[in-house]
Amino acid sequence: MTPSMNTARPAPAARSTSVARRLSAALVIAAPLVLSGCGYNEFQSLDEQVTASWSEVLSQYQRRTDLIPNIVNTVKGEANFEQETLTKVVEARAKATSIQVTPELARDPEALKRFQAAQGELSGALSRLLAVSERYPTLQANQGFRDLRVQLEGTENRITVARNRYIKSVQDYNVLARRFPTNLTAKVFGYEVKPNFTVQNEAAISAPPSVNFDKPAATTPATPPAPAPAASPASN
Repeated sequence: MTPSMNTARPAPAARSTSVARRLSAALVIAAPLVLSGCGYNEFQSLDEQVTASWSEVLSQYQRRTDLIPNIVNTVKGEANFEQETLTKVVEARAKATSIQVTPELARDPEALKRFQAAQGELSGALSRLLAVSERYPTLQANQGFRDLRVQLEGTENRITVARNRYIKSVQDYNVLARRFPTNLTAKVFGYEVKPNFTVQNEAAISAPPSVNFDKPAATTPATPPAPAPAASPASN
């Protein structure tokens, strides 16, 4: 036995260290592939999309809130304007802005419901104000009011678009969180199902239509019977 052959073999401890390093390197390489395959990266992408969509919703609601003081001040200049309608707009705006908007709000079903109810109440009050304003020709002729009305209607449309995008992004995220096998990834990493906007008039939609057969349906006036033809002389 030559001394050189004994020195070429690594010691058992050194071999164990080398094997451990190789396993660690393999795990580092395999981890991204495993995480990607179980939907982890998709969770990251959809979660960011939900956050961005929620920010857009808040931005459009804030845009509407900022418009309201100018609308109220313009309407106040109209003599004898319906004060009750104006007061409801002011109160609804105060109620909507009293809700503290935090990132946790979108993850709390009850908080999201309160936020949606407050914004819905404000939408109703503004719709009433615009409807009442039709009765005031001088207000309709006011260029400032007309400009504010156009901005408000445009903002309402943007709110609708932003809400729809948010609803879709939450839906995509929730499908991933509930679908197998990515639901296992959701449990491991704590990706919980998110609450979503609901139909504002859900109660009205779910209520069956009221049909009353006690009252006769409105019909067109009956046509009076045609006068009988006069008897010809021959028949006499």
